[in-house]
Amino acid sequence: MNVPQRRAIVSIHNEIERLVAASGVRDGLVLVNAMHITASVFINDNESGLHHDYEVWLEKLAPEKPYSQYRHNTGEDNADAHLKRQVMGREVVVAITDGQLHLGPWEHIFYYEFDGQRRKRLLVKIIGE
Repeated sequence: MNVPQRRAIVSIHNEIERLVAASGVRDGLVLVNAMHITASVFINDNESGLHHDYEVWLEKLAPEKPYSQYRHNTGEDNADAHLKRQVMGREVVVAITDGQLHLGPWEHIFYYEFDGQRRKRLLVKIIGE
């Protein structure tokens, strides 16, 4: 992943569907993990109003500025990103049934970057038969 902004919600749903299809797994699990401590993977509705609400809510919980409010910010300015990640989680596990992601009708998979502007990694692990 390479998100040019500091924070952004990025749909990774289609890519995860593509990887599951390419794996040939018909019945199993897919783990999607943000491999950085300032990013999350989560499942929720693909709706811009909700994404805006996440931004507002998380900024109230852990405001980015002033940087001086955080002890972690000694040479870095991303303490808020660590806290936001803690709230949103690091990974999701989704069932695979008949070769498809087994999700609810409105569920969608996202990557949430809290301290972007550099390359980061995602781990996708598909297991099953």
